[in-house]
Amino acid sequence: MTTTSLIKADYHSLIHEIRGYKVMLDFDLAALYGVETKRLKESVRRNIDRFPEDFMFELNKDEFLNIRTQFATSKRGGTRYAPMVFTEQGVAMLSSVLNSDKAIKVNIEIMRAFAKYRAFLIENQDLKVEIRAMDEKINKVFKFLLDRIDELHQNVTKPRKKIGYKNYDQ
Repeated sequence: MTTTSLIKADYHSLIHEIRGYKVMLDFDLAALYGVETKRLKESVRRNIDRFPEDFMFELNKDEFLNIRTQFATSKRGGTRYAPMVFTEQGVAMLSSVLNSDKAIKVNIEIMRAFAKYRAFLIENQDLKVEIRAMDEKINKVFKFLLDRIDELHQNVTKPRKKIGYKNYDQ
């Protein structure tokens, strides 16, 4: 599977929400760009002025431990340093730092993935609004029916004539 088809096929699993931002992790990006994570981080640190806090940040200890448990990395192997995470703007900035044809092509696909993700969230928001509107209509119908049933129960309070044999012995 090529890098671009990976992004198209599996972009939801590469985009995470951390601190209210939709982000991608440095090791995922490094794999997509075909570079070592260490080299990606070096390039970012050499150009740190291009990456303000809303473009890129490093995870704190708790966030890092949470990510570590999600990816089942061991204490001996895998990621030992807190990952850098990149917002959509940070990923776009990476194309200027990692100046290669592959980086540019991958960035284009990642930007498309973020756009699809954003559209997916907007569609779900619209669906949520529609469901709430239907809920309100259904609640009104149920309230109307319950009120009518209550009215019927209130009218049934008249004593009814007993059915059956009368006992004249008493």
